[in-house]
Parts: sequence; structure tokens; C-alpha cells
Amino acid sequence: MKQIWRVSFTVLLSVLLLVGTLPLTSLAKKPEVDYGKYTQVDVGEDGMVATAHPLASEIGAEVLRTGGNAIDAAVAIQFALTVVEPMMSGIGGGGFMMVYDGKTKETTIVNSRERAPAGATPDMFLDENGKPIPFGTRATGGTAVGVPGTLKGLETALNMWGTRPLEKLIGPAVKLADKGFPIESVLADAISDNESKLSRTAAKEVFFKDGEPLQEGDTLIQKDLANTFKLIREQGSDVFYKGEVAEALAETVQEFGGSMEVSDLSNYDVTIDEPIWGDYQGYTIASMPPPSSGGVFLLQMLKTLDGFNLSQYDVNSFEKYHLLSEAMHLSYADRAAYAGDPEFVTVPLKGLLHPEYIKERQALISLDKMNTNVTAGDPWKYENAEANYQQTSQPNDRNYGETTHFTVTDRWGNVVSYTTTIEQVFGTGIMVPGYGFMLNNELTDFDAIPGGANEVQPNKRPLSSMTPTIVFEDDRPVLTVGSPGGPTIITSVLQTILHAIEYDMELKAAIEEPRIYTNSTSSYRYEAGIPADVINQLNALGHKFGASPTTIGNVQSIQINPDGTFKGVADSSRNGAAIGVDLRGNRK
Repeated sequence: MKQIWRVSFTVLLSVLLLVGTLPLTSLAKKPEVDYGKYTQVDVGEDGMVATAHPLASEIGAEVLRTGGNAIDAAVAIQFALTVVEPMMSGIGGGGFMMVYDGKTKETTIVNSRERAPAGATPDMFLDENGKPIPFGTRATGGTAVGVPGTLKGLETALNMWGTRPLEKLIGPAVKLADKGFPIESVLADAISDNESKLSRTAAKEVFFKDGEPLQEGDTLIQKDLANTFKLIREQGSDVFYKGEVAEALAETVQEFGGSMEVSDLSNYDVTIDEPIWGDYQGYTIASMPPPSSGGVFLLQMLKTLDGFNLSQYDVNSFEKYHLLSEAMHLSYADRAAYAGDPEFVTVPLKGLLHPEYIKERQALISLDKMNTNVTAGDPWKYENAEANYQQTSQPNDRNYGETTHFTVTDRWGNVVSYTTTIEQVFGTGIMVPGYGFMLNNELTDFDAIPGGANEVQPNKRPLSSMTPTIVFEDDRPVLTVGSPGGPTIITSVLQTILHAIEYDMELKAAIEEPRIYTNSTSSYRYEAGIPADVINQLNALGHKFGASPTTIGNVQSIQINPDGTFKGVADSSRNGAAIGVDLRGNRK
């Protein structure tokens, strides 16, 4: 099992957690708030929030308590996460917000994925000899920065479903940034681990003191970020996409070698997308379509595994992990060949999920041996279209990205499943001087070598793995799932769904059950808790699970019960918190 981290200090300035519209009597009391009181599992009758940080969870829950809906809470949470999880997401990045509207019963996605600037070129990640620039170099320069979409996405979501104005929902984040908060272990470790990347930019003035990284328990104050939020509160998103923030952002990207112009920012807009839908064992699943690869390959793996009656094998058996590995290999081979931005390339969604194609892929899996010759299949024979790109071979040098996922439900039936990112931990490591926010390195999600579905092109969105998902039973949402982790996201969501549905596990147990990830026959990761003899049996079949386990993903999930109550779960791999809302005063 993953280690359960606990935050042991007390936060004195609890006013930072309030939405800013509470009565003055509440503000005057300033009660102490102990991080240790928060739990990773909670229940609620009138709403639920699950995020990777207790302060963000509390802010979202307070929005629900004071009459806001799930979309209002999600907006407040994302602003708060920009402050308390600056290494994972923020207004310098993008993401996918899936919303189930409790009134219309429709499920919609606000797609705020970053785009390449107009000056981007297909060969911009190649050196003078036509070879891929090493990942560590290409991931920290200005060419890696995509045009951020998060703020535009939040504004759009509020316009579509919100009940509170943005200027109110940004208030708690302003206070958190301005007054500061105690750093917890995950942020402290991230600062220390990325010291060299942060030290070369304006970030060193924020995350270091006397030249040393801030440590757990230190107070992180972000005055520049607070002032940026105040500008947004006063002027809306225009200041970010057309005004002084846009000018500073573009100038910073250019200083680090990128091509971004203010016009790239002013031209940016989100898209409103429909989910990709699939069925699994009587449940209907809504997930993320391209430019994310998450939904289609989640559904493809579920369909592939559905033919093997997985639960006949113990949840810790080598058979289970072998079948998972084989299905992953096949799907990631297809992902590498066929996934990209549908505004630019044809993605064979029908073919990839066609029952006959699934049968072809299932036939390549045997319990007795490992498939050592994994290649992409031919889904085009089940499509009324042809590829407008070639298959390419890419360097296997990418680091695994990190991000954050959170989820919210409310008493009106609204559901939010939202994955949001700046790609690598602290993105490029570049902070916009004077404005205090980190810039993504999302364009490294493009292929370094041109020619394939995911090559760099101006205004194109790079391929993603983000997989915000809502599971339905009889047209009623019953489960939200999502995770960070770069390409491992898809498999974290997959295994959570399998454990919850196929193995009928309680939700916390389903999330904590050790996960694996393998995208090829030479790349393997697994979590602690898988028996050593099972690892040995897998390797005897030809797999290459190494000696050292690691952590995979950070799932945040809400179970929506038939009686309308909620159970929220935060993954123990970070210091997350689930907070239920009970307006009848029964919540402890």
C-alpha cells in the first residue's frame, strides 16, 4: 500500500479558508484549523469535495455550504490550487472539466487544453542535426510553453453553469497567496527535487529563502500571484489574454527561447466538447475524447479485458496483472500510432472501439505467455476514413508528467470531474516575473519527431492522457474518477474502475489497491503491495517489472449513492482531503 502522509501542523489563519463573503462575526473569531482533522474519506448528504490538498478541499466545501453549486466550488478550488499546489496546476496551464448538469441531465466538457503558438514548427524539438533535443532541455525552454487555457476555461464554466461571480470565487485564493499558508510535505519535496529548475527563474524569489528551498512547515507567501488574482478579479480574463499579464507572459516565453506573442493569447479560446461514451458490465462511462487519449483507450482496455472475466482471478494474482499488462501494451501501441488533435488529424475512434477490432486485439492475449511483438493494429478497416499522417517512432526519454485531479458534487445533482495541469512538476520551471504564476511545458506532449498524428503544428493541441470520467448506472451518475500522472493516468482510472466494478471493492480500497503501469514491453512501473512471488511469476512470463516499486497516480473520487448521499475519497499518495457537506448540521 502507498504510505499515508499526514500533515501534523496547525494553521492559525483559518480566515484564509473562507470564501470572503461570510459575516464579520465569523471572520473575527479566527478559529484554529488543524490539518490533522481532515480525512481521506468522508460522507455528505448535501455535497462532496475531494482534492489533493486540504485547503483547496475546505474552500470548495465552504462554497457548497454557503449556497454555491459544484461548478462554483470547482472554480474556487482551481484558483486555490494555483496557490497551494503551484507545482501541479494553475492559470499558466490547462485542463479538462467534465460537468454533469443535474437539471438538464447532460454531460459536457469545457476543454481548456493549451495550444501551440502561431510560431511553433514541426521540427522545433530537433537539434541542428535533426535529432531530438534531450527531454530535460526541451522541457524547460520557452518552446515548451503552450498558450494557457485554464482561466478561460473557468470563466466559460461559470458562464454556462455558475451561480457566483468569478470575483467572489477568486477571493479565498487571493487571501491564501497574500497572507501565506504552511507548506506541506508534497510541495516541500517538489521544491527540493526541482531546485535547479526553479533557481534559474523568478521562482527562486518565491520558493527559496536565503538561497535554500522552503521546507515543510514554512509559510509560503506569494504576493505577486495575489496581485495577479486581484487584476483578474477587477478586469476578468481580458487582463490575462489581452492586457498587461499577456504582455508579461509573452515576453517571458520569448526570453526563454519561445515564439509566443500576445496575439496567441488573445486568439485563444476553449472548446465545448461531448464526452466519448462506452459501456462496461451494465455501466455507462463518459470520458475524455481527443485531443486526450484518455477516454478512448480507457474504454478500449475495459472492452479488451471484459472478455477475460477478470474477477475470476484474485485481485493480487499474477493472472490479473498479466492480463492488465497485455491490454495496456496493445492500447498504448495504438495510442502512439493514432491519437492526436481531431482539429488537425483523423482519429479512428469508431475503429479503435469496434467490437470486431476488440476481438482481434483480444486474440493476441494469452494467459500462458507474453506477447513480445506488440504493434499497433489496423482500426481503419472499421472506419469510413483514412489516416492523414504516418506512424512514427519517438524517443523514449520523456519524464512522467504530474498534475492534479479533483471532483465535486452538490445537492442539485451537478457533478464535476476536473483534471488540470501544467504538465511536469512546476512545468517548465519558468515563473512570469512580477506576476507569480508558473508556465506549463505542455508542448513537450507533442512528438519530437515530425510526421505522426501528434506532430507540432501552430494552434494545435498536444496529445493528452488526462481522463476525467463519470460512471453512470441507469442514466444516473454513480462514480467520478480521475488522476494525475502523465500517461499513467489512463491506467490509474482503469484500475480504479475495475476494482470498484469488476471486483466490487469499497471505494477507498479500490483506490488504494496497488496499481501497475506498462506502455511497452520494456517499460514497467508498479506500486508497493504486489506480492514478490507475483512479480516473479510475471517476469518469468517475460515482463520486466523491476526491483523497486513506485507511486502511480493520485485518484480523487466520489461515489453517488442511490439515496443521493455522497462518499468522497482522496488517494493517500498526497495529502488530500475529502469533505462532505451536510446542511442539516449532522456533519461532525
